[in-house]
Parts: sequence; C-alpha cells; structure tokens
Amino acid sequence: MLETITLFFSKVLFIIAALFPILNPPGHAPIFLSLTAHNTHEERAILARKVGIYSFVLLLAAMYVGGYVLKLFEVSLPIVQVGGGFLVTMAAWEMLTDKHDIARDQGDTGHLTRDQLSQRAFYPLTFPITVGPGATTVAITVAANLRGSGTLASASLQHVTVLVLASLVGTGLIAFSLYACYRYADTLLRVLGNTGTMVFMRLSAFILMCLGVQIIWDGLTQLVLQFGLAHLSGFVK
Repeated sequence: MLETITLFFSKVLFIIAALFPILNPPGHAPIFLSLTAHNTHEERAILARKVGIYSFVLLLAAMYVGGYVLKLFEVSLPIVQVGGGFLVTMAAWEMLTDKHDIARDQGDTGHLTRDQLSQRAFYPLTFPITVGPGATTVAITVAANLRGSGTLASASLQHVTVLVLASLVGTGLIAFSLYACYRYADTLLRVLGNTGTMVFMRLSAFILMCLGVQIIWDGLTQLVLQFGLAHLSGFVK
C-alpha cells in the first residue's frame, strides 16, 4: 500500500515538474491578458475556464495518443515545432498590428456569443499560445518516460491504474493553475489603465513573437542536424 501511494505521488510530482515550467501559467497570464484586453470581465472569466478545460484535454491527448498520431502520419517533433512556431508568430503579429481602441472596446459588453468564446478559447488562447509545440513535446516525452520505465507494460493492473490516475491528477492540477492565473489576470488590467494596457499589449506581443521565432529556430536546428547526420552516415557507409 505504501509503495502504491509513493508511486502515485512521485508520478504526479514528475508530471507537474515536467509540464509546469514549459507551460508557465504565471508567465502566460500577461499574454492571455493582452489577447483578451478587448473582452469584458465576464468574458475573460469564461475564456479562462475554457482554456483550463481545453488545456487539460490537449495535454492528456498528447500524453496518451500524441506519439502514435505522429508515427501514423510520419511527422517528427521538429516539424511540429516549426509548424507550431509559425502559428505562435502569426498570433503575435495579429496582436502587434491590432488597431482597435482599447477604451472603446472595453466599453463594449456582451458582443461575443458562447460559441465565439469557445472558438477563441481554443484558438489561439489554448493552442498554440498556452499548449504549444513545446508543451506538446514535453507531454509526449513524459508519456514515453512512463512507458519506458516498464511499469505500464507490467502485469500489475494496480500499477497501471495508479499511473493513469497520476496523469489525470497531475494534468488536472496544471490545468487548474492555468485557470487560476488567467482568471485573475484582469486585476493587472485595472491597475495599468488604458494607456498602460496598450503599451503592455505591444510588449507582450513582441515577446510572444520572439518565442515563436525561438520555437521555429529550435525545430529547424534539429531538422538540419538530422539531415547532416543522415548524410554523414551515408557518406561513411
């Protein structure tokens, strides 16, 4: 019994330790705030809740089936990084070129339906801003680590159940931290005011664009390295 409890908590902590730094809920909160500066307080609350739910589902999907889907379509992780990096960069560019007036838009209430909020919560707020290619890669790696330990392949149904529960709890805690940070990020908006919010949006957009370019660069570096190693191997043969 003690061994089972220890296994459960160790795997929960492992999942949190792996996913929390890459997701960085406090660090993403300003970006969420910038992307929702034109929304009302009530709309941001709905968006925060939906982003938490969508993030939970996406992370679990990446952990359980992400690796198999990539193998099925013969897509490598560096390709995912390049494609996801372009999506992040495009979202940042839209923020930089946004010409709306914040003071006017904040006076608008109830201008988005539930369906529109759900769509916006998924893209771009959840994917690729919150759960981007980096988080997806880490989630797939976490699942591979669990399988690599041999525990999932063991005959013990109890161990398999513990690992499944640990993944649900660990991912759930991460998703809740995202919700909490996003839900109360608008406190900062009231402190900044209209002018401060506009400056804050532009700076956040620029940082987000830099992150997107970094993701693209990391993926391209891996692709070039793989290409070079493949040709070097062929040359040696």
